[in-house]
Amino acid sequence: MHKQSSVLAMSIIGVLFFIFGFVTWLNGSLIPYLKVICHLNEFEALFVTFAFYIAYTVMALPMAVILEKTGYKKGMALGLLVMSLGALLFIPAALSGEFLVFLAALFTLGTGLTILQTASNPYMVLVGPIESAAMRISIMGLINKSAGVLAPLLFTAFILADIGFGVDLESINTQELAHKLISPYMAMAGILFLLSCFVWFSSLPDVKFEDDPYDKAGILAFPRVVLGALALFFYVGIEVIAGDTIGLYGQSLGMSNATALTAYTMGFMVVGYLAGVFFIPKYLSQEKALVLSALFGIVFLFGVAFSSATESHIITGLPDSVAFVAMLGLANALVWPTIWPLALKNLGKHTAKGSALLIMAIAGGAVVPLVFGKVALLTQDMQMSYLIGIICYAVILMYGLQWHKMTGWRKSWQK
Repeated sequence: MHKQSSVLAMSIIGVLFFIFGFVTWLNGSLIPYLKVICHLNEFEALFVTFAFYIAYTVMALPMAVILEKTGYKKGMALGLLVMSLGALLFIPAALSGEFLVFLAALFTLGTGLTILQTASNPYMVLVGPIESAAMRISIMGLINKSAGVLAPLLFTAFILADIGFGVDLESINTQELAHKLISPYMAMAGILFLLSCFVWFSSLPDVKFEDDPYDKAGILAFPRVVLGALALFFYVGIEVIAGDTIGLYGQSLGMSNATALTAYTMGFMVVGYLAGVFFIPKYLSQEKALVLSALFGIVFLFGVAFSSATESHIITGLPDSVAFVAMLGLANALVWPTIWPLALKNLGKHTAKGSALLIMAIAGGAVVPLVFGKVALLTQDMQMSYLIGIICYAVILMYGLQWHKMTGWRKSWQK
């Protein structure tokens, strides 16, 4: 792309990444509300993340086909329109108080986000040198997670404006609490519709791919992509655990501000993205950043499991174990920005299908938190249940150390 087109693309995609973050990380605040409104236990409440993230697996390949037919710009506009519909579905969900209707609304939101993610991430890889792609995606991550910081704070402030921030949600009439969800999601639907129109009529350029020597090969012939999708599956799983269960964990400890705790995790992710913008690629390669992220994640998980649940952390003021859950955001920040360029390198015309495969891996956000919730329910020990995340970081570590070097299933490691 020309420099002027790249700046335009970065600006428009930046707006979209803000939307990704705001809509996605509302779930962390939504879960405690739906737990009360629909009378759910911790395991059932995490079906919120399942319904939202499973849409990425179910809809990724159909969305890739749509992108090939409509082009990236019109596809993004369509994705925003579908998200607007999903936000509107929260109205009948809130009026009925039925959990299944809430799940349908969340699935629809996830479907719209699928096409946006499938289109936008390759943009960030291809608008400049691939060696600095992680830096560009980190900039988008800053925008995304800044929205993630704002979303739970604004959502909580809006819902509890006339009730009081220290109130116990279970003391509020469930019908009244459900109806308070209508206004914010109506506003979201309107904003998403306007953004859809904006993208449709914008001059956002489409991505052009050059011919490549593997044009007739299937996407599964590229182990770097397949194993990258596996690493992203476990990454999204642990990212959602860090962002969306911190409220449940705080609630189990009797914390009054539990619904806003996701903002702490997002805040640490912002710090991690800033580090990525500063250090990559000048001081730190994408591969080394990925390895360090996995190692930090393992260390923080031990901090969650074996630190105090009552003593306050010196920096955050949260209980120590809750603070370590939030600090997982720091470990997670650079995983997504580094895996994407490593996985999509030299794919040529296969980039769209490679992107769709990586997007399907977001299903980890549906599956892994449910496993976490089931373990926590069976053991009645949410604090120690966080240790299952070590499996996630082990897979990420393997990708950073070896798997990203594979050029073929039967070939030796790339030197």
